[in-house]
Amino acid sequence: MPDQRTRALNKIRQDGAFDALVVGGGVNGIGVFRDLALQGLRVLLVERNDFASGCSAAPSRMIHGGLRYLENGEFTLVRESLRERDILLKLAPHMVRPLPTVIPITSCLSGLWNGAASFLGASRKPARRGALPIKIGLELYDWVTRKGRVLPRHRFLTSWEMRDRWPDFLPAARRAAIYSDAWISHPERLCIEMLRDTEVTAPDAVAVNYAEVIVSDGTFTLVAGDERLRVEPRTVVNATGAWLDDTASALGGGDGQRLVAGTKGSHLILDNARLFDALDGHMVYFENGDGRICIVFPYLGRVLAGATDIRVDRAGRVRCEPEECDYILGALRQVFPSIEIGPEDVVFSYSGIRPLPRSDHRFTGRISRDHEVRRIEGRVPQFAMIGGKWTTFRAFAEDATDAVLSELKRSRTRSTRDLPIGGGAGFPSDPFALVGRIVEARGIDADRAALLFDLFGAKAEEVAVAGMDSPPLPGSSLTEGDIRWMIRHEFVVRLSDIVLRRTPLAIAGSISTELIEAIARILATERSLSCDAAGAEMAELFAELNDYHGVTPQMLAMRNTNGG
Repeated sequence: MPDQRTRALNKIRQDGAFDALVVGGGVNGIGVFRDLALQGLRVLLVERNDFASGCSAAPSRMIHGGLRYLENGEFTLVRESLRERDILLKLAPHMVRPLPTVIPITSCLSGLWNGAASFLGASRKPARRGALPIKIGLELYDWVTRKGRVLPRHRFLTSWEMRDRWPDFLPAARRAAIYSDAWISHPERLCIEMLRDTEVTAPDAVAVNYAEVIVSDGTFTLVAGDERLRVEPRTVVNATGAWLDDTASALGGGDGQRLVAGTKGSHLILDNARLFDALDGHMVYFENGDGRICIVFPYLGRVLAGATDIRVDRAGRVRCEPEECDYILGALRQVFPSIEIGPEDVVFSYSGIRPLPRSDHRFTGRISRDHEVRRIEGRVPQFAMIGGKWTTFRAFAEDATDAVLSELKRSRTRSTRDLPIGGGAGFPSDPFALVGRIVEARGIDADRAALLFDLFGAKAEEVAVAGMDSPPLPGSSLTEGDIRWMIRHEFVVRLSDIVLRRTPLAIAGSISTELIEAIARILATERSLSCDAAGAEMAELFAELNDYHGVTPQMLAMRNTNGG
């Protein structure tokens, strides 16, 4: 049976005419691809690398309202973000989950006047926020979500209550505030689930990764490996994020004016048991000495910490540089001065470019995270998706879809507001009962059942059955059958797709040399790769882990089940 990629290319060969061409397979591009396809349009999505491999793979993994945006006076953005947070908690409960958050407070009034000046439009550097401005912000946060409340209201702790629960907080902390937001466990997987859903509900829609669209003399050509296929779109959606301006020009639109100016955000994944325990299941939301907001929370048995916010002039592949690592670790030590935290704790790092609207703000934290859709004239009209954040991708996709529908003089027939995503459909009220049923009915290991449920939600049993008679991977609860299922059903082309985006093996610090070799053998069998081709896949993955994620060959060898 032909694989997904072959089937997709065959559809284009048979008919290259599309109502819309979406360029860019990050969360925004996938979101608008899904929404357009649901309206009955024939849509083509093209991504030059793997799906969700750019900025969409490098967020802080928070699904949040944006508490600090209130200081910028962005009430509309906060209201939309909180609404979308609550929608995702319902549509994707297997991946988007509540995140109790604590803010250590060191003063009472600090930051009040600075925040007021920013609110009134003055571009000022943030000052440390005291109890009163934090209280005002949290009251506004709660007020926005007062109808149909999904998460608990905020509350303040006394000094004694705070010290009793978080004894390792910095000595200067006088009290703390607790509120709720949300986090996403596997953002890349949620993107894949939207693609799989679309494949089922709109079989005429086509999504292709590792491909590009080239425009020459008004002719659109899809280049996928050795394939060159002509496509004829009626509209184009430019969802390439930080690359938006370059893409607009390459597609034959725009006047040369730059619309996007990105900032670089880097994050660390730490293996530090004492820090993990000290967090007590909460995210800590705090300010570094320069006024930059930093976060740290438990993540997949490790600790996620970030983030930097550095202006960049041009889009490109980025990594967490040593000075950024030092910055994040230094910020953590300020909040937890009694805990030893060092670079030896870092098991993975990642970095991406936030595609923000072009801005003259001196301080990057003041640049809006809002979004807009702008029509660009051309032989084929182009709709540029400018800005945006992970939390609001569904609403952003809705705006872009409505713009395309208006251009094509079509009406919306369906909303994504109540449409579950992937394993969120049929999600049980008692997840533990489902895991227990899979273990009992299928006779599989409890750890594997729990991991599959974490990755696939309500669809975990489908994957469990497919891989139940295959051997486990070395040092992992996943089996060879699980990997084969991903290769066959989740748009896998490269070895890195599996290790970095379809599984949490790399980001959770579990990937090893022997695991990579085992997965490479499965991919080689499924894709009929030669020994040389499989070796090249491994070499490229080793280089990518080392160069862009701080995972050296020595670290990989030490994680082998035999200790290297």
